[in-house]
Amino acid sequence: MHHLITAGLLNLVFIALVFSDCHAGQLAGKRPNIILVLTDDQGMGDLSCLGNPILNTPNIDHFYKQSTRLADFHVSPSCAPTRAAIMSGRHEFRVGVTHTILMRERMALDVLTLPQMLQASGYATGIFGKWHLGDDEPYLPHNRGFDESLIHGAGGIGQTVWGDFPPNGKRTYYDSVLLHNNQIVQTKGYCTDLFFDAGMNWIKGQHEANKPFFAYIATNAPHTPNIAPKKYTQRFKEMGWATSKNHAPAGRFGMIENIDDNFGRMMQNLMDWNALDNTLIIFMTDNGMNYVSGKKNGKNAPFFTAGLRGHKGTPYEGGTRVPSFWYWPGVLKEGVDVNGLTSHIDIFKTFADLVSAKLPTQMQELDGRSLLPLLQHPDSEWPDRELFVHVGRWEEKHPQAKNVASAKFVNCAVRTERWRFVNNSELYDINADPGETTDVSDANPEVVARLRKKYDAWWDKTVPLMVNEGLTTERVRKKLPLVERYKQAIESKTLPTWNPSIR
Repeated sequence: MHHLITAGLLNLVFIALVFSDCHAGQLAGKRPNIILVLTDDQGMGDLSCLGNPILNTPNIDHFYKQSTRLADFHVSPSCAPTRAAIMSGRHEFRVGVTHTILMRERMALDVLTLPQMLQASGYATGIFGKWHLGDDEPYLPHNRGFDESLIHGAGGIGQTVWGDFPPNGKRTYYDSVLLHNNQIVQTKGYCTDLFFDAGMNWIKGQHEANKPFFAYIATNAPHTPNIAPKKYTQRFKEMGWATSKNHAPAGRFGMIENIDDNFGRMMQNLMDWNALDNTLIIFMTDNGMNYVSGKKNGKNAPFFTAGLRGHKGTPYEGGTRVPSFWYWPGVLKEGVDVNGLTSHIDIFKTFADLVSAKLPTQMQELDGRSLLPLLQHPDSEWPDRELFVHVGRWEEKHPQAKNVASAKFVNCAVRTERWRFVNNSELYDINADPGETTDVSDANPEVVARLRKKYDAWWDKTVPLMVNEGLTTERVRKKLPLVERYKQAIESKTLPTWNPSIR
């Protein structure tokens, strides 16, 4: 079933690419092609290379062995916020994103986006899959720096109540209606296969044109509903895992193994096309696992969580700590862990340094750091820092919707290299207690005071930048732009079939 890249084949590539510090040289200005694969709701416990006992992910496992791994890498606790931070280099609240719905997922229009920065540096840019930063015309990826885009609407395929195309709610994840550049199209096949096919087709074209490129393959999987082709779910069904309903574990596990097959297919194609030379490939996920147990043989059974507390939508480690594997043959070290505290907000500056971008003087303040020192020398000195976490997602009827100050200490955290300070009260020593089992706040009042002061300053600076607050569900549902565009396409009979066959 799995499209496994053989170790022997990869070794042919690596024999002549033995790493040394002198060979790596300075990474700044090397201008690699960049492929970023971002999966949805897949946590630290969702790969066999990180200890999962039932999943088979041989291709990503092999990639892990060849990569420089950011072992303490953090993102936001949910989907749109992480994407906003990647695209802007800022905490998501500071570019207006405080939710995944209610138009609070729209990234502020004054942001210089990551693809715009890369475009200005001579790169072709493409997105394939999940955008989730606004469905109104000015917010769509073809207006935010992407030359090529193939996306679904809202926060997931089939989320028609929040603005995805109406047909996607009927045969979810198969034969999806999508937005290709600025045209609505009918596609064929399973969504994850389609997004990888589209990305690979576009990558091959840029490679043949000798054009530097940034390809962003952002899968909708393994977000719920948990639907995968039968060949991926059958093995888990035989183990007793449930196969029906929205949160079926067999479907979720099958989606992950399908991602692995597609990732292996991508790597094989890059090798066959001789497209690995000067190409940086990153695999990461957008937040922690969306849930941590499911039905097995009729009873609730825990999933493997890699020992982390919490999950998507929580301020604990399980909400924000995710895999982050960086592979650049002949340049980055293979099979090493970087232990410094790193984050998605660091990607913008890192890419800017890699491509020697000339950033404008008038743009958003960047919250992150360049990762190049750690990528070049994993043991480099890396000063401690504070990463600020807030789940957001306050509902319109909750007091926070009318008075955002009341949300300040609800589902929040500050993370340093050693400490995680949660909800303005709990303190965990992550070095000694990575599972966050013992609150040590009483024994460390000076740490609590210091992190509370840091958080207060961060919050005060951030609140004025939350530009999407105050919308109601009624108002939002009257304005579902992609739904309206779909209706117009049907009326005008302009809904072409689109197929990204690999060239």
